[in-house]
Amino acid sequence: MAISVSVALLLLILAVIFIRNGGLKLSHATICVLLGFLLASTSAAPTIHHTLVSTADIINGVGK
Repeated sequence: MAISVSVALLLLILAVIFIRNGGLKLSHATICVLLGFLLASTSAAPTIHHTLVSTADIINGVGK
C-alpha cells in the first residue's frame, strides 16, 4: 500500500509538471493514465469517487 501511494504521489507531481509546461505528449498522457489506475487502487479512491459524484449532482441540480 505504501509503495502504491508513493508511486501515485510521484505520478501526480509529474502530471502537474506536464500540465504546467503546456505540452502534453503521448508519454505524458500515459503517466496520467497510470496515475488514474494507481489512485483507483489506493484508500483515497472512495473519497475521490464520492467527491466526483457529489460535484456531478450539484452541477446537475443547477441546470434544473
